[in-house]
Amino acid sequence: MDSSSSLKIVSKSFVKPKTIPEESKQPYYLSPWDYAMLSVQYIQKGLLFHKPSLDSIDTLLEKLKESLAVTLVHFYPLAGRLSSLTTKNPKSYSVFVDCNNSPGAGFIYATSDLCVADIVEAKYVPLIVQSFFDHDRAVNHDGHTLSLLSVQVTELVDGIFIGVSMNHTLGDGTSFWNFFNSWSKIFQGQESNKGDADLCLKNPPVLKRYIPEGYGPLFSLPYSHPDEFIKPFESPILKERIFCFSAETIKLLKAKVNQKCGTTSISSFQSITAVIWRCITRARRLPAEQETSCRLAADNRARMYPPLHKDYFGNSISALRTAAKAGELVENDLGWAALTVHQAVTEHTSEKVSQMIEQWLNSPFIYHIDRLFEPLGIMMGSSPRFNKYGCEFGMGKAVTLRSGYAHKFDGKVSAYPGREGGGSIDLEVCLLPEFMEALESDEEFMSLVSS
Repeated sequence: MDSSSSLKIVSKSFVKPKTIPEESKQPYYLSPWDYAMLSVQYIQKGLLFHKPSLDSIDTLLEKLKESLAVTLVHFYPLAGRLSSLTTKNPKSYSVFVDCNNSPGAGFIYATSDLCVADIVEAKYVPLIVQSFFDHDRAVNHDGHTLSLLSVQVTELVDGIFIGVSMNHTLGDGTSFWNFFNSWSKIFQGQESNKGDADLCLKNPPVLKRYIPEGYGPLFSLPYSHPDEFIKPFESPILKERIFCFSAETIKLLKAKVNQKCGTTSISSFQSITAVIWRCITRARRLPAEQETSCRLAADNRARMYPPLHKDYFGNSISALRTAAKAGELVENDLGWAALTVHQAVTEHTSEKVSQMIEQWLNSPFIYHIDRLFEPLGIMMGSSPRFNKYGCEFGMGKAVTLRSGYAHKFDGKVSAYPGREGGGSIDLEVCLLPEFMEALESDEEFMSLVSS
């Protein structure tokens, strides 16, 4: 690929909900989980499609805008802006969403001289892909002046990339993909000439925020200025590569791990997590006594008591942590590592979730990427369970999925469903160049990767 490949922004606009919901006239409050996200970055995920025969790109852009306006009726907080209330004595900083004083969600049209093959066939994800997303390097607190949702449609020579950037204080991965899938359904409904029927969603988001009993609805941080708690994060120079694992490989891996452990309860995701944790640890050549950690993003909706609705729109995740000495992780078999990961997941009960919420209420905290994600560990983000390839916009099934700059560091791994489905998994792995080279030479790991 030509290193001079570039991106050109053609137009920028805003999209408001097609109709203004009555409830959007009131402040939209945030939960403790949402507050904790103020200093991390926007969620940035996008889908690459083959470009259909178009009389004009303007027709597709207009359809995308129209369906987005309808979708925002259901997800109206995404069309708002953050707003704050502060006091200096005592120090207090409260944040909520103002849905009235906002131009809406962002909508950008851009062009690139890249082809689909330049992205799909590249060994490493090209850096230019990061420019397919708006709000590059922005932290969520920037949502006071930036749109909380921004869609960038980039026209390639033979493809269309739809990149969505969503403020992480508004929702987690489950919420993000609920929005993306809902937008797709509404787009397809409008294509079918169903008229106003496209305003109905089978599984609309549950927008009522989780507020612990006896608290809120407005929470406060013990600060008087954002400089006291906002810490931007700059990613080091990384190699980013997509590794694909077939459904058959995942099935055999899960069976092997469970057989070694004498159980049937270790999941496919826990099995592949154990593989990547061991192999990255080996690639780093850590001293035997050095501790290395493994974190996993865990959805708390079903773990809470009573459980939150599965379509709850907001943040409801925890970063589970388990750790081991590098020597024991590498020297023991894969089953040992998988069981260690499995135990961390099974121990994350409703009681644990309640304790974490109580801890935040007693002493509010903000996540900072450089503290949350340890330099000698790995972090498993996203999920292969999300229906990512179900999002279609009149261009058939997406060719592949890519992400932006956000939340990338040495040891960050994002799990996606494989395009062929059936239980296949793709891992987006970010490592320092020397560690990526060592991982690619790891026979255990590469023997599992699909060609």
